[in-house]
Amino acid sequence: VQLQAFGGGLVQAGGSLRLSCAATRRGFSRYGMGWFRQVPGKEREFVAAISWSGAYTLFADSVKGRFTISRDNDKMTGHLQMNSLKPEDTAVYYCAADNRLRRESILYTSSYEYDYWGQGTQVTVSS
Repeated sequence: VQLQAFGGGLVQAGGSLRLSCAATRRGFSRYGMGWFRQVPGKEREFVAAISWSGAYTLFADSVKGRFTISRDNDKMTGHLQMNSLKPEDTAVYYCAADNRLRRESILYTSSYEYDYWGQGTQVTVSS
């Protein structure tokens, strides 16, 4: 599956952005999905994950209560709603997907568990 992330931009601290991730292949509904972010010189960091039906979600402590993750399998898209943004949220954000066999409740936080990646979208939060 090919993924394309979009929706990034420049926003003031306290503002909101909604990132989207569009998939190109049917069968997306069987893929777990995640969002990661990366700043120069640092490793890619887990942000959030959602199971293939959307029944299960997981968030990094740093974004819990501020970010939500969702998906629309009919439209083959996923979303990351980011509220109360902080300057430290500034990064390139990537969406990712995997189709590994497992219980739906198991969500991955390691980038190594994801097989498919979007190209990234820049999010900049000004103070």
